[in-house]
Amino acid sequence: MIPPEAPKDGSIASRRESPPAVSVCLRMQPRVPSMDKILTLRKRADFLTAARARRQGTGAMMVQGRKRAPNEPGGDAIRVGFTCSKKVGNAVARNRAKRRLREAARLVLPDLGLPGWDYVLIGRAEATAARPFEALKSDLAYALRKLHDGSAMPASNRPRGPRGKAKPKTAAPT
Repeated sequence: MIPPEAPKDGSIASRRESPPAVSVCLRMQPRVPSMDKILTLRKRADFLTAARARRQGTGAMMVQGRKRAPNEPGGDAIRVGFTCSKKVGNAVARNRAKRRLREAARLVLPDLGLPGWDYVLIGRAEATAARPFEALKSDLAYALRKLHDGSAMPASNRPRGPRGKAKPKTAAPT
């Protein structure tokens, strides 16, 4: 960067004649709906409670959601949590995926999220970071609509079984 040069004629311009030292950048984008009523889930218990509720998978993420009981903290606010397992990649890849989920939630939840609900957005390996952002937003909108209309899979219908363990082999009848 080249420093500014002094005036050639030796005179110093008065403050009124010189341009201001700092310029103002007006916000060029339209204002996004407020996230005043959107809180972030931080406690493990909140994530576990949401995991026992409904879920809806998309190509780029898994969305878990539940309506809070009236006596639970949070009031009418929308609460959202973000997580990625180590299957997504190293810390850099997980953080990038969570940043993308956070921005999609910031843009979509004020319009489609319901007051008094908790949502957990779970990033998927390679898909969350690689998917075009508009598709990521439409995936989140689709998942929220499915959660709210009741067609998402409830927790009780999920297949259960040991993770990562081979099924025991049974002896073939002879």
